[in-house]
Amino acid sequence: MSTGHPELVAAIASEVIASGPIPFARFMELALYHPQLGYYMRSSEPVAERIGWKGDFYTSSDVHPILGHALAKQAEQMDRLLGQPTPFTLVEMGPGKGLLAGHILSTCQRDYPALFHRLHYILIDRSPAMREAQRIHLAPWLQRPDLITWVDDLASIPPHSLTGLCLSNELIDSFPVHRIQLTAHGLEELWVDYRDGRFVECHKPLSSDRLAAHLRHIGSDWTEGYRTEVNLQAVDWMTQMAQRLARGFVLTIDYGHTAQDLYSIDRKRGTFLCYRHHAVHENPFLHVGEQDMTAHVDFSSLATAGEEQGLQTTGFTNQMSFLMGLGIEQMLTGLSQDSPELTAAIQLLKPNGMGTTFKVLVQHKAVPNPKLDGLQYQPFFRSALTTQSAA
Repeated sequence: MSTGHPELVAAIASEVIASGPIPFARFMELALYHPQLGYYMRSSEPVAERIGWKGDFYTSSDVHPILGHALAKQAEQMDRLLGQPTPFTLVEMGPGKGLLAGHILSTCQRDYPALFHRLHYILIDRSPAMREAQRIHLAPWLQRPDLITWVDDLASIPPHSLTGLCLSNELIDSFPVHRIQLTAHGLEELWVDYRDGRFVECHKPLSSDRLAAHLRHIGSDWTEGYRTEVNLQAVDWMTQMAQRLARGFVLTIDYGHTAQDLYSIDRKRGTFLCYRHHAVHENPFLHVGEQDMTAHVDFSSLATAGEEQGLQTTGFTNQMSFLMGLGIEQMLTGLSQDSPELTAAIQLLKPNGMGTTFKVLVQHKAVPNPKLDGLQYQPFFRSALTTQSAA
């Protein structure tokens, strides 16, 4: 069984040997985002070997372009609510291979020309491999010099400079997480050591006061052995995103839950998973740098972080309800009942699959009481999000 990418394994091992065990969040950061060797960062292999039907996992945009069509329609409504500014800036962070961006751009160009002519699309990605794939997929629009811009991170965008929409799709689940376990000694953190030529986990005290403070708000009835994850980087990301927005919306799509559901006693093993060749397992110390790692998103923490920076929660729903509100039935009209396209699109709506596992959080700033088509149908969990956010 492969330990992983040899150079990356050596780089992580050398850090552990030099300084002692590292928090699991640091291990995950290096495994996925080491500047030269990380899973998402290496440019020596085609991105298609990692993301898509031939890779380790697929995203909604790999399934069908209908999500991009719906997001373009929602963006056009947001544009009208903002008074059709020039430019309307659409920021997508973690755009993968650029498929979703291409679907949004093609829909705007075809159906919403008034928006398309004022659109400025910013892609935030620090991975050379990903940027290369994005340029290939977005080649038809690169002839217009003011349409698409790439930046490395949110810090590259001045505060309070954006009017429009900040979008992410299946981004936050791959942020490094702290892994926590309730032991006989209390709440402890999983750290990573390197012994006898392999990585092993060990329990140590929490790595920061900030992590301890965050945990005080979410755990109450856990029993010994309970294990979970905390994504502090997601909170930082939402804080930075809110600070860059002057007027407009933040729309976050990912698989996850409210804090009430995510940290319930029933979810005692946590949600951390690894993906390789579309197979799922729980061992992060195999195939290091050759597999994706994810954990479900705590949407309550995102809502709270946004509120602390001036964002208001517009609504919270699931992907099925979001797409229904934007008229997916009409978008699929004309497709044969047994066509592969219809079968693929339905994957995004399945009640026991992507349709309800994926959630949509929308927040707004300086837009009075916006009513969005994508939020017409909001299931029961919205009140739980609001309650947690106020806590």
